[in-house]
Amino acid sequence: MSVWWIILGLGVVSLLLRTSFLVLLRNRRLPGGVTASLSLVPAAVLSALVAPELFVHGGRTEVFGPRLLAGILAGVVAWKTRNVLWTLVVGLGFLFAVEALGWK
Repeated sequence: MSVWWIILGLGVVSLLLRTSFLVLLRNRRLPGGVTASLSLVPAAVLSALVAPELFVHGGRTEVFGPRLLAGILAGVVAWKTRNVLWTLVVGLGFLFAVEALGWK
């Protein structure tokens, strides 16, 4: 039963931390430096989520592998077309094709 109290307590603390910024800063303007820094958070989070998928496969780190090439290709397609569907089709298509050919 004590594990459930710990989980509940951590949930309440997490909720209070997340809502504190909304409550405490609702009528204030943030400095320009803070606003500029916050605009970079989505790119940093996306990089932190994507990078391990590109460089680690099967518990091994691969510096140059099919996932990295598929990611680079998908990045170029996303940059040129600005189309999520084409980005997914080209990146996953390349990855599936090279893995079907035996490069894993």
